[in-house]
Amino acid sequence: MHRRSFLTALAAALLAACGSVPPVARRERTHSERSREVVMFALSLLDTGYRFGGKNPEAGLDCSGMVAYIFDRAAGLRVAGSAADIARQGRPVARDELIPGDLVFFNTLNRPLSHVGLYIGDDRFVHAPSAASGRVRIDRLSSGYFASRFEAGRSYFD
Repeated sequence: MHRRSFLTALAAALLAACGSVPPVARRERTHSERSREVVMFALSLLDTGYRFGGKNPEAGLDCSGMVAYIFDRAAGLRVAGSAADIARQGRPVARDELIPGDLVFFNTLNRPLSHVGLYIGDDRFVHAPSAASGRVRIDRLSSGYFASRFEAGRSYFD
């Protein structure tokens, strides 16, 4: 009898294991043609002058104006408004799942989602930081200033 209950318990365990659902594999995100285009276009804007409210390179760019200009010209995608407005338009992406072409958002003015940049890969992003910094440049997400202010990543292409 003892052997029979052991076999029954073993059979029940095996059946339960067969019926369990395997863990869901993380979906690998890949670059699209449009994401590559926005990265290349962003890199072409390096050293462009900063101007608060600026929406084109000739007049100067602020962070949200730079992103809107890049997405419009390189991908034919309209994103508009402040950094916070733009953040509401994208699909959330975890920091460790960012791919080139995603947008990254920061709290730089003691206000949520007050700054935006374009992730280009390898922990780096292009952005128009401020009048004090003067120009569109590349920084690292892991730099002390930005690491402590990172708030969100957003995808607009998948």
